[in-house]
Amino acid sequence: MYFYKILGKMIISIGSDHTGINYKKLIINYLIKKGDRVKDFGLFRYGEKVDYPDYIHPTAEFVEKGKADLGIVICGSGNGAAMIANKYPKIRAALVWKKEIAFLAKRHNNANIISLPARFIENKKEVLEIIKIFIQTDFEGGRHKIRIKKIPIKINNPQ
Repeated sequence: MYFYKILGKMIISIGSDHTGINYKKLIINYLIKKGDRVKDFGLFRYGEKVDYPDYIHPTAEFVEKGKADLGIVICGSGNGAAMIANKYPKIRAALVWKKEIAFLAKRHNNANIISLPARFIENKKEVLEIIKIFIQTDFEGGRHKIRIKKIPIKINNPQ
C-alpha cells in the first residue's frame, strides 16, 4: 500500500555512494520542499570513499518492507546500485539517466526504485526532471501488469 494515498504525500527512501552525494542532497531538498518525507540512508559526509552496497541495501530493504512508497539509489554508473536493489523480490529497480526512461520505467514497468548514474547525468535540472517524472507518472497496468507478474523467478525445489 502506498502511504501517499493515505497521507497525501510520499515516503521516499534514498541512498548514495560518494559519487552521488551532491545529487542526493539536491533530491532530498526538492522532496522535502514539496512535502514528501525522506528516509536518508547516507552517505552523509563529503570526501569519503565508500562501498555503495552499504547504502543501497538498506534503501532497497526499506521499500521492500513497505516502509517507503518509492526509492532512489545513486552510484557512479547506476548499474551496481540497480543490481543490488533488484536482489530484493518486491523491488523493480530501473537504471534511469533520461526523463523518457524514467517515464517508461514507471508507466510500463511500475518501477518502485530508480537507480541514477551520477557520472552520466549532466546537471541538477536534469536530475530533478527525472525525479519529478518518476514520482508523478502512474503505472498503466493492463498488458504491463501481466508482464510484471512474470518477472519473479520460479525455483523448483525437488524434495
